[in-house]
Amino acid sequence: MRLPPRHTPFLALAVGGLLVAGAMAQPAVAVATDSVSATVSDPRPAPPKVTSSEALREAKESIAGHPRAARASAQDTFTSGAVQIDKDGSSHVRLNRQYQGLPVVGGDVIVHSAPDGELRNTTLSLAAPLSVSTKAKVGSASALATAKKLFKGRLASTSVKLSVDALSATPRLVWHVETNGIAPDQSPNELNVLVDAVTGKVVRDWNGFHTAEGTGRGYQVGGVGVSTTPISGGYELKDPLRGNGETRDAQNRTIPDTDDIPAGWGQAFTDTDNAWGDGTLTNRATVAVDAHYGIQQTWDYFKNVHGRNGIRNDGAGARSFVHWGVDYANAGWSDKDFAMIYGDGEPGSKPFTQLDVAGHEMAHGVTSATANLNYSGESGGLNEATSDIFGTLVEFNTANAADAPDYLIGEKIDINGDGTPLRYMDKPSKDGRGSQDCWTTGTKNLDPHYSSGPGNHFFYLLAVGSGQSSWGNSPTCNGSTVTGIGNAAAGKIWYRALTTYMTSGTTYAQARTATIKAATDLYGATSAQCTAVEKAWGGVSVAATATTCGGTTPPTGGNLLVNPGFESGASGWTAASGVITNRADGAPYAGSYYAYLNGRGTTRTDTLSQSVTVPSTALAPKLSFYLRITTAETGATAYDTLKAQVVSGTTTTTLATYSNTTPSNYTLRTLDLSAFKGKTVTIKFLGAEDSSLSTSFLIDNTSVTTG
Repeated sequence: MRLPPRHTPFLALAVGGLLVAGAMAQPAVAVATDSVSATVSDPRPAPPKVTSSEALREAKESIAGHPRAARASAQDTFTSGAVQIDKDGSSHVRLNRQYQGLPVVGGDVIVHSAPDGELRNTTLSLAAPLSVSTKAKVGSASALATAKKLFKGRLASTSVKLSVDALSATPRLVWHVETNGIAPDQSPNELNVLVDAVTGKVVRDWNGFHTAEGTGRGYQVGGVGVSTTPISGGYELKDPLRGNGETRDAQNRTIPDTDDIPAGWGQAFTDTDNAWGDGTLTNRATVAVDAHYGIQQTWDYFKNVHGRNGIRNDGAGARSFVHWGVDYANAGWSDKDFAMIYGDGEPGSKPFTQLDVAGHEMAHGVTSATANLNYSGESGGLNEATSDIFGTLVEFNTANAADAPDYLIGEKIDINGDGTPLRYMDKPSKDGRGSQDCWTTGTKNLDPHYSSGPGNHFFYLLAVGSGQSSWGNSPTCNGSTVTGIGNAAAGKIWYRALTTYMTSGTTYAQARTATIKAATDLYGATSAQCTAVEKAWGGVSVAATATTCGGTTPPTGGNLLVNPGFESGASGWTAASGVITNRADGAPYAGSYYAYLNGRGTTRTDTLSQSVTVPSTALAPKLSFYLRITTAETGATAYDTLKAQVVSGTTTTTLATYSNTTPSNYTLRTLDLSAFKGKTVTIKFLGAEDSSLSTSFLIDNTSVTTG
């Protein structure tokens, strides 16, 4: 907990709306013009100004004192990550987890602390403390051989390290194999492969080099200004205003047989009169202007809109290489090399240098430096969607007449040869390549370029709204109407969610939670912006979670139930086989586990129960839970039912009955337990299904509270 200074003045001066750095500052108090104001004091303790090192120390202390909040065990240690401090002194600290000294893929946690240093909550993907054997049955050499089979191109270097994969449904010991080299299409190939250290099977793989897919042709940005550096005899295409970011000529080569691009590699662009390019492709500096302009505009967007000082927020500019490879028809960003590359395209075509492509690729760097969304599963789709979102926002922020802003991705590349874009945000499926408009349980199985669809669609609905507009026609997946809140608010919400609440394993459900929290922070829980976030997620079929714009319900304080969200499996519950699950053909309301009753289409009875004592002093005891009903039945006859019951001694009381006649998404149900004050009872759910069409009853986030 942060302590105030020994002597705390009641009044302090503010400069430009920000407290002066240095000694621990106090809140500014406006001084009125009358004489009374000079004697007015504020009796409240002032929030101290916290440093990054203090916030980091307190975050580690919070985890040590509250290990359950981080799903931590005595075998876990945590190392430093990024620190973000809000204006009010609240802090958000990212920590990376090691389990018995091994790095944990998907084990990162964000610790959110109040201005006084007290723990508020945490954000993480891990559902329960790790309990994994660290004894490998498969050797590193075998894992490396397996990974090499997946590598395509010219291999330059490899590394193998024993790790824990926490992104799988069941955490496991893996070999994390990194293979680096050049892909057959001349792209850098940074293939990461997780190999099960017990079975030797590949768990997942992803490429650390992110590209804009396809065989584009690029375009020109027209007459623009570029920032350069004076040198002896002229100028160099290096930007002193943006961290000395520079654009260089790859001279139609790729990186040598090494795993990085050496400092000074390629050739600097220099000029005697500071006039670059002539709009033709015979002048090698023409596409350098495009690339350099893209870096500038991306930097300016993140700096001016979000206060971010460069891709890593450290003031360092990136390198950009044009004329990469021979007839290379792609562009990409490498975290490892902190660089952009652009190819010249297929013979006769234009280079792959479009403004939203530059913004897209460099946004991968921002993601890597913040949430570090793993490039597989749903987090991979969110990674790609984030780049599409910020690439689009860079385009709008720039408002270049040669590339009118829109919600199309790579529209000037002409990747399909017919003038159509790479991706559409208003209705992603229009690409004809498999992008999804709506989230499904199969989203996680798609390539990230296609599983990005629900994220892109969400952002379009949030910014523009549903239905027909000058930007496109965007139907919702649930038939609802969404009113957009504009790019400015939508972009700020996504940026805060990414940098403050998303972790490496964030799913779409967790992204919904993250954006609601971000909207609440920025605009308030009852704001139109927060409500729009909820509606936009509903519009792409991402179901509600426990976090809503009205707050988090059902209440967790004083919850008398054990393991109310089933995240510890069956602990505390008695249930029929298979009821408590994380199966993919259903969906939790929050977290990973939930209760799935019936849904077989055959005669079946499922039960779920837990014993609880209702205090005699309870003012208004209640049973609350979220219930989702899906059914293949039709009509008004209740063929399949779910009963919420209380068993007290030999008496069973049915509080409510639900059936196939009222299908619904997750809805909070609250039932009165006043009749059971002072008694130890069993809360029971009884699901009964007949022999024909199926009905499933999904239950999550249960609670018994005293009122």
